[in-house]
Amino acid sequence: MSDPALASTERPGAADAATTGHKTGNGFGHSPSIPPRRLTDLLDHAVATWPERVAIDFMARRWRYAELGALVDRAARGLQDLGVKPGDRVGLCLPNTPYYVALYFATFRIGGIVVNLNPLYVERELCHLLQDSGCKVIATCDITAIHAKVTRVATQLGLEKLIGCPIAGALPALKSIAYRLFKRREIASIPPDALHITFARLIASGARPDPVTVKPEDVAVLQYTGGTTGEPKAAMLTHANLTANSAQMVAFVGDDLDPAVQERALGVLPLFHVFALTSVLNYSIDTGAMMVLLPRFELKQMVDTVGRTQCTALFAVPTIYGALNNLPDAQFAKLRSAKRSISGGAPLPFDVRHRFEERMGSPLVEGYGLSEASPIITCNPLKGEPKDNSAGAAFPGTLIEIRDLEDLSKLMPQGERGEICARGPQVMKGYWHRPDADAEVFIDGALRTGDVGYLDEDGYLFIVDRMKDLIIAGGYNVYPRTIEEALYEHPAIAEAVVIAVDDRYRGQAPKAFVSLKAGHSVAPLELHDFLKDKLSKIEMPREIEIRDNLPKTLIGKLSKKELVAEEKAKAAMG
Repeated sequence: MSDPALASTERPGAADAATTGHKTGNGFGHSPSIPPRRLTDLLDHAVATWPERVAIDFMARRWRYAELGALVDRAARGLQDLGVKPGDRVGLCLPNTPYYVALYFATFRIGGIVVNLNPLYVERELCHLLQDSGCKVIATCDITAIHAKVTRVATQLGLEKLIGCPIAGALPALKSIAYRLFKRREIASIPPDALHITFARLIASGARPDPVTVKPEDVAVLQYTGGTTGEPKAAMLTHANLTANSAQMVAFVGDDLDPAVQERALGVLPLFHVFALTSVLNYSIDTGAMMVLLPRFELKQMVDTVGRTQCTALFAVPTIYGALNNLPDAQFAKLRSAKRSISGGAPLPFDVRHRFEERMGSPLVEGYGLSEASPIITCNPLKGEPKDNSAGAAFPGTLIEIRDLEDLSKLMPQGERGEICARGPQVMKGYWHRPDADAEVFIDGALRTGDVGYLDEDGYLFIVDRMKDLIIAGGYNVYPRTIEEALYEHPAIAEAVVIAVDDRYRGQAPKAFVSLKAGHSVAPLELHDFLKDKLSKIEMPREIEIRDNLPKTLIGKLSKKELVAEEKAKAAMG
């Protein structure tokens, strides 16, 4: 591939697509040059170009780009006064608030590295990530359950400072008073001790931050990943990686972006998750959009907020789109300001997409990626008919390779299944302090995704399954996703998850867990009969369990690890 931006990121020994003749799968007709940038370059450009545009809407309180730029500089000065130096790690353990945005860019302004932390992590998880990353400063909100936990961990690990960010301080005046009144039992007081500093004190100095040299190839974010399958590892995402994925999004949206008309992007997914980090935060700043931030997903609040702000872009996971599909017409009508809707984080069921598009009158497209790629590597086009059950074509400037599962040095022909690998300027620098893991995740310079899939004749990617979820039943490969997609064809199924369970005769067997749509009922035996002409005997679930709800991650992704743990516990009890 001749793209200079791509060539600059390839590692020694990387296969050249031009010499292998392997199809790129770039379905967007061009491969743009993507110059390396720093994340602060995005903010500086937005502040200079659109100073009076609204940058953030948080619960109806708004900050203009000029105000955001000034806030970032003051926070950067405050971090320097705390002793944060280039290369130091700053943990952000925050819900979606203006504090996150300000501290994110302030950390970069002084050459620091952001460590994204989920506020719902338990103390053990927080301890591991903070120790592994070597954080010296952490910021969190003043919700008692979160603040108390972070305080204990920070004290135990000897962190230098904990920045307290009061939720009420970011709300409009009347909402702030009501929040302090009605939520007072949930609000932690920030003690005036050596560990704690309030955000207000952090930004109290009017001095400008000392200038620091930051390069695009410097690490910007440590994004922890792999926690559901093993000990979490931190993907080192550089400034160039993250700004490249934003530039790729801009190229992907293409003619739909009018520089004279401000985009309004809904930020209901947590910014500490890499999908929202790129698609909402970085992309919004890159295009001068208004970020409409919500601290968590609540269906009514989300719908009312979209109606109030007239959001033009929705970014969500399939379970959220499924919930939106169940809205009555009057509520659903509030969403129709959105010109485009993008789904990520998990496979998008066929019926969820079709139902949403039918009611919305605009496309819902599915993208695919992983934390190690900042995260997007493919997406279905916004114009034209997407291919059902496809993850789309390669993002601009990205090369998708399908490699032999038995011999990764070999590229598979078009239409043949293998491990999905990717190259592009968005691919991470490597794992933090884990050269052993780097050796496993890169093959000839290409990033291994751990997913099985194939490219069709048009370069569209179809994902068969996660290699780690693969079920070996009687020596045959059984892919859970194949079973899940068959279950989704039944009109009563709302959600479906398939896992491997131990089987005395076959070694492993598939077991399905499903939840039903409101007003529908079906028995497991009926579902077995429904699947008979859709699955082979080896793929047929040994058992189908119907539940009211299925476990999910914080961003609403269906989660298998809880079900796997339950089944192992049952097996251990005999």
